Amino acid sequence: MLLRPGPDLWSLVRDQLLSYRKHFPTLETCTYLISNSLGAMPVQARAALQEYADIWTDRGVRAWSEAWWDMSGLVGDEIGRLFSAPSDTVSMHQNVTLAEAIVISCFDWSGTRNKVVYTDMNFPSVQYLYEGYARSLGAEIEVVNSPDGIGVPTEMLLEAIDETTLLVPISHVLFRSAYIQDAKAICERAAEVGAHVVLDAYQSVGTVPVDVADLDCAFLIGGVLKWLSGGPGGAFLYVRPDLIEKLEPKLTGWMAHPSPFDFAPAPIEFTEGAYRFQNGTPNVPGLYAAREGPRLVHDADVLAIREKSMHQTARIVEAALAEGWTVNAPMDPERRGGTVAIDVPHAYAVKHELLRREIIVDYRPGAGIRISPHYYNSDDECDHAIAEMRDILATGAWERYAGHRETVS
Repeated sequence: MLLRPGPDLWSLVRDQLLSYRKHFPTLETCTYLISNSLGAMPVQARAALQEYADIWTDRGVRAWSEAWWDMSGLVGDEIGRLFSAPSDTVSMHQNVTLAEAIVISCFDWSGTRNKVVYTDMNFPSVQYLYEGYARSLGAEIEVVNSPDGIGVPTEMLLEAIDETTLLVPISHVLFRSAYIQDAKAICERAAEVGAHVVLDAYQSVGTVPVDVADLDCAFLIGGVLKWLSGGPGGAFLYVRPDLIEKLEPKLTGWMAHPSPFDFAPAPIEFTEGAYRFQNGTPNVPGLYAAREGPRLVHDADVLAIREKSMHQTARIVEAALAEGWTVNAPMDPERRGGTVAIDVPHAYAVKHELLRREIIVDYRPGAGIRISPHYYNSDDECDHAIAEMRDILATGAWERYAGHRETVS
């Protein structure tokens, strides 16, 4: 458990982390409080993308051997530092859905050990994949339902995991409510019965400390899009070292071959290490962008980021409750990730008016307006968002957006 510092130490941590604001230009133009959806872009990522364009321009196809081929491994190692992953255990992919599919494809689903256990609070894309792809291979799926739309009692999950369970794909931090699940207990139960946890750490890595060695999870999946400020197209897959050489993913491609430029016919021979879980040609520009935000987070220190996050989310929760608004987030700060979802009257329209006022948040059905401060945000910005929500409701400014709908919120 993280030790709570005293006021003097907290002030030091706050001021040190605010020094990182200079790396994020968007903070000069708006109140950016939505890092659980898309982290602010660091200036280093812009420079990295220019580096990619320059190399492509200057070196052409030679860039593959000179810079690009090794990038998946180098970026994977960079990100793996944030959750204590050994070198050459993290592979890079375009999105979490693809990474989950690679894990599914590693197993034989025709036997009696074919059960998947997850919760109804998992991100929908993951549920779609298991219901479609895994079930088509022979998986039996057991869904553990949340009783309150906030969290899932750990004991309910542990009871569902038995000797017929093969995979347990769970979210470390639930995307709707920011509830932190007891990943340690779930991993221990899975190990007892010979099952494998696929830990979705998208909403934790970068704002909640994660240690794969301590958890002993078989797989960890996440992405740089959110708390790591790495942009879209940079998902990562960690595979526990003892499993790497045992697994042969059926969802594969030429990058997983030990001699890819031999263009050998099928069946594939698998390489060693993290590249065993690669497939086709990687998203090279995404890799350039993906490496910069994690470097800043590592430098800032996740423990300090977590302490600041607990302080700021508590501040938002207290202010929202004082207004009489519904808070769809855990009240226990040790169980709350980096987001506070607040359900107010006309929340969807209020969100749009906040955006018009350059306060960047989002809305999710069943949750409300999501506010997600990160290490580069100030307490004043959190207070400002609450004050503007109060004003929008008091003045009826939300009415201009009544009935408005859009694809992306």
